[in-house]
Amino acid sequence: MMKILFGIQGTGNGHISRCRTLAKALSIAKAEVDYIFSGRDAKDYFDMDAFGDYKIYEGMSFATQNGKINLHKTIKRIRGFRLIKDVRDLDLSQYDMIISDFEPVSAWAAHHRGRESLGISNQAVCQYFKPKEYGLIANTIMKFYAPVTKPIGLHWFHFGHALVPPIIDPLICQHENGKIIVYLPFESIEDIISFLLPFSQRYEFECYHPNIKQEAINNAINLKPLSRDTFTNAVSACSGIIANTGFALISEALVLGKKVLTKPVSGQFEQIYNAECLAKLDLATVMNFLDQKVLEKWLTKPSPSPIVYPDVATHLANWIVSGQQESLAELSNRLWQKTEFPPHVQQKIRALGYAI
Repeated sequence: MMKILFGIQGTGNGHISRCRTLAKALSIAKAEVDYIFSGRDAKDYFDMDAFGDYKIYEGMSFATQNGKINLHKTIKRIRGFRLIKDVRDLDLSQYDMIISDFEPVSAWAAHHRGRESLGISNQAVCQYFKPKEYGLIANTIMKFYAPVTKPIGLHWFHFGHALVPPIIDPLICQHENGKIIVYLPFESIEDIISFLLPFSQRYEFECYHPNIKQEAINNAINLKPLSRDTFTNAVSACSGIIANTGFALISEALVLGKKVLTKPVSGQFEQIYNAECLAKLDLATVMNFLDQKVLEKWLTKPSPSPIVYPDVATHLANWIVSGQQESLAELSNRLWQKTEFPPHVQQKIRALGYAI
């Protein structure tokens, strides 16, 4: 039985969500996996049963303020000596494989000991793509934050590279109930309410935010605390989603056929690139700030046709446990052949010069 150490970035719920799905697939594939998390306070983790007796490290995380990366606060957060100690103390001797979902302690522990490691994340696509907003800081972070020997990038389309489609739990699309789900965790609640207020009498908004601790109503806007089951059901039945440009939630929206209005966090290069891809393939409406004119137009748009992605978690888990006998390029090609894009996305893909 293959024994795996799996490090997971804890700052975003999307990382945890996709790794929860992959954890189930690895269990079915008969892998023995120990999980570590970093980047979030222990009290802020929830719905963690799939990870068994997991461990938590401090790691590193980005600080945001008013929807932007705050570089000064991010640097102040880094506890260099603590990170070095955690990396040196992490015992890898019992593991056959090290996997990191953009998690620095596991990645650097493998790097420090000269061990091979897989990096399974949306951030791994940055080995191929660099948005125009990239600078020295962004390139340095992507190179050194969580270094791995074999990066496996997850994305909505391959753009001619050996990427794989998103890892998503099977979802059932319910009849649309007219509600608009709002999940903008990097924006302040006050800014979100001001953004939605002119439309709150005509549309029903449900706003989920990590700073909301109990249900409330503010100017006809429903404010709700985060809960995986409640949130998943709300997403499945909604008529649209307003979110920052993370990977997991938008992936779920695409397979459910939900229209998306998204704002990338300013200065967060992964989200900037995600937004570029969504706009390029006409998968979502992108705004660079909380723009009420864009919101007004988006609210009248119809729902799109869904994308059909294969069961990536099962294919990837079997590929890992079998010792990666198939090349990454072959795995990538096989998974994209199983993907079905709606006609308007196919037209965009062909216009960019790629075959379907």
